[in-house]
Amino acid sequence: MKGKLLSIFLWIAMISIFITGCTSNSVSDSKPEEVIPTEKTSVEPVEKTKVFVPADWVKSVIDGNHPESENYVIIEASWGDVKDNKDYLAAHIPGAVHLNTDDIEEPTYWNIRTGEEIKKVMADYGVTKDTTVIVYGPDSGAARTAFVFLWAGVENVKLIDGGLDAWTNAGYATNEGIENPTVTIEDFGVTIPAHPEYVLSMPEDVKAEMNKNDKFRLVSIRSLEEFEGKTSGYSYIERAGEPQGAVWGYDEPDYLNEDKTFIDFNEAVAMWNEQGVTKDNEIAFYCGTGWRASIPWLMAYENGWKNVKLYDGGWFTWQMDPNNPVQAITPEEATAQYK
Repeated sequence: MKGKLLSIFLWIAMISIFITGCTSNSVSDSKPEEVIPTEKTSVEPVEKTKVFVPADWVKSVIDGNHPESENYVIIEASWGDVKDNKDYLAAHIPGAVHLNTDDIEEPTYWNIRTGEEIKKVMADYGVTKDTTVIVYGPDSGAARTAFVFLWAGVENVKLIDGGLDAWTNAGYATNEGIENPTVTIEDFGVTIPAHPEYVLSMPEDVKAEMNKNDKFRLVSIRSLEEFEGKTSGYSYIERAGEPQGAVWGYDEPDYLNEDKTFIDFNEAVAMWNEQGVTKDNEIAFYCGTGWRASIPWLMAYENGWKNVKLYDGGWFTWQMDPNNPVQAITPEEATAQYK
C-alpha cells in the first residue's frame, strides 16, 4: 500500500514540475531576456551646456557612471494631472516623475509663472541649481520645461533626444504607475529667474527691440498655414496672422527626424539662413504660447549662440490687442521685406 501511495505522490510531483516548467517558459517567451539588458551602460560624459542627450547617456547616469549620478532628477513633462496621464502610468523611464506643464505656466497668457511660484516647483521636485534635470515628454512641452529650468537657473538641463521611444527602442526597461518626487528643503541656490535675459514676455518688449535694433529678428516657429494667416492654429485663438515684422523659422515637425530625434543643428541653421536669419542677428523665437519655439532656442543655446531669446507671450498675447500690427504674408515676402 505504501509503495502504491509513494508511486502516486511521485507521479503528482512529476506532473507539477512539468506544469511549472511550461508556465515559466510561457512567461519567458512573452518577455525575452534580451529586451531588457541587465548590464550597466557607460558612455562618454557631456558638457553642462549640452542639452540634447541620447538614451544611453541617461541610462549611464542611472547606472551611476557619471558625476551627475549623484544628484539628478528625471522628469516626464506633459499637460495634465498625473492620475489622468495614461501614457505615463503605463510606461515611464525608471525613477521619472511626472510634471504637469500647468505648474510652470500661468493660466492667463500661458507665460512662465513668477519666480516665487517656480521656486516652489523646484522645491516640490527636489531641484536646486546644482541638480542635473533630465526631461522628456510626448511633445514640445518637454522642451518648454527644459527652457524654464534653464531660465530659472538650473545649470545642467538635458532633453532626451527621441524621448521615451528612444529609451524603449534601446531595449531599456520601463516602470508603471506613479513615482513621487522627493521634496527638498534646500535653498535653490540663486534668485529665480537667474536668466531673465532669456525672455521677452509681452508684445511691448518685442516692439521695443524692433524699434531700437536693426539686427533684431522675430522668428515664428509655426506652421506655414499659421504664418500666412490661413489659420490661428489654436481653438482658443480666433485671430490669424503674425506680428508685423516676423519672419518664418519653420514648424516643430521640421525640427524632427522620422524617429522623433532632433535634426542636426546645421540643418536648423540652414533653415534660418534661408529666411535671412544668421548668428549675427539678435533673435527672438516665438510660436503660439512658447512650446514649439523652445526647440530652436535650446538648439541655439547648446551651440553657443548668445543673442537668442524666447518671446514667451507669442501670437497669443500679440493678437489680444487690436492695435498691435499684424501681417499675413508668405515667408518669401517676409524675408525680402525684413532682410
